[in-house]
Amino acid sequence: MRIAVAGGTGFVGQALVKALLERRDEVWIISRSGRGQNSPVGKGLHYVTWSELAEHPQKLEGIDAIINLAGESINQRWTAQAKQRILSSRLTATARIAQIVQALKGKPKVVVNASGISAYGLSTTETFDEYSPTAVTDFLSEVVKQWEKAADAIKVERLIKLRVGVVLNKTGGAFPLMALPYKLFGGGRMGSGQQWISWIHLEDIVRLIIFCVDQPNVSGPVNASAPEPVTNDSFGRAIGKAMHRPHWFPVPAFIMKAAVGELATLLLDGQRALPRVALDNGFTFRYPTVESAMQHMYNKS
Repeated sequence: MRIAVAGGTGFVGQALVKALLERRDEVWIISRSGRGQNSPVGKGLHYVTWSELAEHPQKLEGIDAIINLAGESINQRWTAQAKQRILSSRLTATARIAQIVQALKGKPKVVVNASGISAYGLSTTETFDEYSPTAVTDFLSEVVKQWEKAADAIKVERLIKLRVGVVLNKTGGAFPLMALPYKLFGGGRMGSGQQWISWIHLEDIVRLIIFCVDQPNVSGPVNASAPEPVTNDSFGRAIGKAMHRPHWFPVPAFIMKAAVGELATLLLDGQRALPRVALDNGFTFRYPTVESAMQHMYNKS
């Protein structure tokens, strides 16, 4: 297949591009600056900038799928300026994808547009799947609302809104921040410890994205989260066990908020989301439990 990946140089994007090339797909990475000095090269890998596509969208003529993972990282202090960058980067990239698709004579059959589990709002008691109503309860859920609305302008046969949970990997995303206290022997529950974490292993989200591209029956919202979400307390215990560190030092919510500001909501709030669409369509998670994910990250040979 010929697949374009916006955000292909990012955390999840790099792993996705590697997997696509391994299965011999032709991949076009869309970015602001094109191929950098240290960017990977190889057979079937191409680079194109947003500016080039604005002038010559036909560069992607005949593309089979577009995967849009582009957006400013949320792993930073949420100042007013940072919030604006986080929102506008997502809306701009999504609008550009819509414009590219509109300009193509041969439309891609599928677009996978990233979104977030935050679509459902915050709750400690409810369980959500793709058929649950969405809600705006905080900054991230507002971002997701606008992001998904922007995605509706992408006119293709299959538009998939990939609602991504916390992606687990030792070197990228939010997880290193969550694991840091355990490295320092100061790990424990954060806040009440009863808030839910809907998470997914990096390898599984890459596999799920490819699954969504390949499966003609998959469309609409798809929760990119493992089938067994856990509470913050259980999540921390799994980290401690895998790292051979104690889980004993509770961190009060006010300390987290003082340390990282509103970003603390990533650790202090959450929702219990289940991947109903993925499971109903036959997707199998390699790491369905947080224990299996931690085992793979910390104890594999």
